[in-house]
Amino acid sequence: MRLLKVATCNLNQWAMDFDVNLTNIKESIAEAKDAGAVIRLGPELEITGYGCEDHFLELDTVNHAWECLRDLLVGDWTDGILCSFGMPVIKGSERYNCQVLCLNRKIVMIRPKMWLANDGNYRELRWFTAWKQKDQLVDFQLPCEIFEALGQKSVPFGYGYIQFLDTAVAAEVCEELFTPCPPHAELALNGVEVFMNASGSHHQLRKLDVRLRAFIGATHTRGGVYMYGNHQGCDGGRLYYDGCACVVVNGDLVAQGSQFSLKDVEVVVAQVDLEAVASLRGSISSFQEQASCKTTVASVMVPYKLCQSFNLKMCPSSPLKINYHCPEEEIAYGPGCWLWDYLRRSGASGFLLPLSGGADSSSVAAIVGCMCQLVVKEIANGDEQVKADAVRIGHYTDGQFPTDSREFAKRIFYTVFMGSENSSEATRSRAKVLADEIGSWHLDVPIDGVVSALLSLFQTVTGKRPQYKVDGGSNTENLALQNIQARIRMVLAFMLASLLPWVHDKRGFYLVLGSSNVDEGLRGYLTKYDCSSADINPIGSISKQDLRAFLRWAAIHLGYSSLADIEAAPPTAELEPIRSNYSQLDEVDMGMTYEELSIYGRLRKIFRCGPVSMFKNLCYRWGARLTPSEVAEKVKHFFKYYSINRHKMTVLTPSYHAESYSPEDNRFDLRQFLYNARWPYQFRKIDELVHELDGEKIHLEEPSEHETLGVTSHGGGGMGVAAAGSGNPNVGF
Repeated sequence: MRLLKVATCNLNQWAMDFDVNLTNIKESIAEAKDAGAVIRLGPELEITGYGCEDHFLELDTVNHAWECLRDLLVGDWTDGILCSFGMPVIKGSERYNCQVLCLNRKIVMIRPKMWLANDGNYRELRWFTAWKQKDQLVDFQLPCEIFEALGQKSVPFGYGYIQFLDTAVAAEVCEELFTPCPPHAELALNGVEVFMNASGSHHQLRKLDVRLRAFIGATHTRGGVYMYGNHQGCDGGRLYYDGCACVVVNGDLVAQGSQFSLKDVEVVVAQVDLEAVASLRGSISSFQEQASCKTTVASVMVPYKLCQSFNLKMCPSSPLKINYHCPEEEIAYGPGCWLWDYLRRSGASGFLLPLSGGADSSSVAAIVGCMCQLVVKEIANGDEQVKADAVRIGHYTDGQFPTDSREFAKRIFYTVFMGSENSSEATRSRAKVLADEIGSWHLDVPIDGVVSALLSLFQTVTGKRPQYKVDGGSNTENLALQNIQARIRMVLAFMLASLLPWVHDKRGFYLVLGSSNVDEGLRGYLTKYDCSSADINPIGSISKQDLRAFLRWAAIHLGYSSLADIEAAPPTAELEPIRSNYSQLDEVDMGMTYEELSIYGRLRKIFRCGPVSMFKNLCYRWGARLTPSEVAEKVKHFFKYYSINRHKMTVLTPSYHAESYSPEDNRFDLRQFLYNARWPYQFRKIDELVHELDGEKIHLEEPSEHETLGVTSHGGGGMGVAAAGSGNPNVGF
């Protein structure tokens, strides 16, 4: 037997904070050594942090990375353990995203990334160059300070692997695993048995299984030990890196770290028998044949042994059942951990949330409550860093610290119900009950006086006073009156967040939390600069349907039973007067259901459908219950209001990224914000198709779930034709 103990890790790094990052790296190495590991893998770009973005263009960032690497190498950190460190490296005129492989205070080789992530949230080609010379390793002259510290002048640089006396090890960096021809396939044929994948992979709902299937597939048919290391936490932006460091052997998961955690360092250790890898490869005839005519990959010879022979004290790790969180748990724990990182690193003393008693703001409140529960639980488990952060943020003294989540919430979480004459007693009561369950400091602030003062000012200036539509006013008046209420709430929220700590003799300030969801952003069903405008938004990339499922789950599993009543209530903005014959409802205002919005969003973003393609797809999907003409009206209605309101995405509050059809304008969904909202050419094409279909009297049967481009796996079909052109309280500027 060739027994090998390996360690990979989740690290909560912070972009550009080299002290924090270096401390976490050292702690992970110490834990790996204590466990007896001889290989330690960290996440991609772990020394600088993955999310440095344009800071990567600064020479300081690269220089500081080398300084940190020198610190690691002059000490005993790499003694007896192969360490892979992620950092940017400049070679000649090019900047590369590299894994620096070190052993016994020497750099063994530098492996630049060959295939860069450059879609979705990723822009690596903006900062790095892909390494293209696959046929050889080149000589890289080390910086003077490294030479002076180590006495090492140069190191092999490029695509290759390390050949030890008893095994071969190679790096495969993040995106390379997901390419059509991943490096591990060729490396396996060259005899590499251990693959180290340093990654910077963010959380997205229902995404983890895609990642794990890739690890399993990489070793299932060609054998091998696949190590995966990742960041975990908010490193300074919209993404939450969701850890899940793991080790896979011959297609079996043998070690798995947490996906969501408040820990800064989590080390995952596995013991593997490399003879199992050799045995599997020897049993596959096609592997043997392909290996006999392989393309040779360059290697670095290291006369050093990593493995141990048969030893009863070293038992190989057994296969594990993969641990997946349900989507409701992902919504609770992912944004909850993201909020904690943002809170403790921002210098703020807590959060303030305008709590309306509706589904969205209640979801945010529940996520903050979950965060408080996680903090108390982690402190009880002995995490001193979480304890220190909680004591500082909560202003505990005399050795006290949080032991109860409700008590902790009272110290760091304000909720405010900002009611008007249009607010119902039901929503006021729901907000109060939920705040009591969570433990927040709750305020009930009436805004009618402020609204009246503004209207009186307007009347003084213009001589006119607007009226609601139900009282005889025009659509313009109706819209303006609703937007006034919405924007007053935003101003009051920021004023309270700034001054309430002062009122209560606390230091610092409170972060204002937003609560608009991804579907409202897509449709533009929000007022520009209302309570959707905040410091951060934990649900801005989560769909209404997922949030409602989360509320049902949280009512039971988080212990906030009032969420069940909140989820059951019909969504309403409560910006218009309630009458016996009229009550404002979101789906009526929008002219479409939230279920339909999710379908439109997925077709637009994930399946890259313009108006004509969306019409064709929905004719198949909804053809059994809607005519082509009705489908056309729905598609036109969506694209009309999507384009009218796209400008709102340019000022969207920074939101936790969780959904693959997010319309977030900053980096994920890059599109214009000034459209011809009539879409004359596209809508004319749709009309021509409708005419053809009606003329031929084609009756389409609704297909099964597996025949609709995969879209139906995310939700059912739409309801009947909504009242297109219904009043929308949030259209316009």
